[in-house]
Amino acid sequence: MRSLVPIFLTVLLAELGDKTQLATLLFATDPKLSRVGVFIAAASALTVSSLLAVAFGAQLTRLVSPALLETLAAIGFIMIGLWMLLAKYW
Repeated sequence: MRSLVPIFLTVLLAELGDKTQLATLLFATDPKLSRVGVFIAAASALTVSSLLAVAFGAQLTRLVSPALLETLAAIGFIMIGLWMLLAKYW
């Protein structure tokens, strides 16, 4: 269980304030929709997308080493961060 805590915290922090959470927030403002229904629909969607990510990731490691995937992900995040910084000041 201890090894799952970093996964939980990483995904939780990554999801806070992202477009998925904002879309869910907007759906929850609709008085015609049940808040419980919005929660169930959003939670189900995140569960299905996580299931797809795990299934795809498990297959992807057959083709590419986990170390290379981590390196590519890190480079991708750095590039996005640089792009955001540069776009803000130029």
